Amino acid sequence: MLASARLLIPPHRPLLEHSQELIIDTPEGSKLLAYFSPHPRSRGLMIILHGWEGSSSSAYVLAAGSYFYNREFSVCRLNLRDHGDSHHLNEGLFHGALLQETFDAVNALAQYSRNLPVYLLGFSLGANFALRVAIKLSQTPIENLEQVFAVSPPLDPYKTTLAIDNGLAFYRKYFLKKWRRSLKKKQQLFPHKYNFTEMLHARTCLELTSDMMTYFPEFSSYRDYFKLYTLNINSFRDLNLPVRIFIAADDPVIPQDDFQALHDNGCLTIFRQPFGGHCGFIDLFPYSRWYNEMISKILM
Repeated sequence: MLASARLLIPPHRPLLEHSQELIIDTPEGSKLLAYFSPHPRSRGLMIILHGWEGSSSSAYVLAAGSYFYNREFSVCRLNLRDHGDSHHLNEGLFHGALLQETFDAVNALAQYSRNLPVYLLGFSLGANFALRVAIKLSQTPIENLEQVFAVSPPLDPYKTTLAIDNGLAFYRKYFLKKWRRSLKKKQQLFPHKYNFTEMLHARTCLELTSDMMTYFPEFSSYRDYFKLYTLNINSFRDLNLPVRIFIAADDPVIPQDDFQALHDNGCLTIFRQPFGGHCGFIDLFPYSRWYNEMISKILM
């Protein structure tokens, strides 16, 4: 809960004052919205990906963005499709398997680094995307992308959806509320294509996911859809750059058994903490977000 608390965003005016809106046109015809804050003495470029139903303006994104901007990194906050104020940019709906357009957007943003090092930092579902970008790099490199950081990534989205639905009612209501709001916005923009009226009565995230398959005929079922962005121990065999994962044993929506078989290897390092919640890792006195401090030490 504290991870998304607006009161816990450190001063971030410099980040926003230097922010430029970018519309990224990908080779396959998608458009993604990003905000680029170039630093005049840039040490490198940090690209940040938010979580499901978050955005470039989420508290944890602004906190990370301001942290690294204040340490002389240029920062780019990238919105996944249908997140933030980007619903109008694409007629097609967002889903978790849309890796190619996200990869292409990261590739395009890396060109803003001015030949300096590029780093990718993802949170929650954005962390799952960041890991898949890292995996894809073994076949398709991105110039200057040197390290990938993933905070609280779901490895098995089916299990994570069940954890949201079967855990604290707060989490289920929180995600359903934000997802319904997003779908209503999409329906208003493209009424000729979408009518979510009936399915918005779904009482669980899994039920709504199942109902949404009507709009994704390319997936035979929601289980097959989830498999497209499920990661396991074999997924990380061909990594060719350093990847760091930050997870907490008390994360309420990421089942820890997904990480039991996952171990450090030549490129993969997993930082395991007993506490931290989901994308939290917050120390209040003095205030800090532990993963920001760790990433900063790694990049020194």
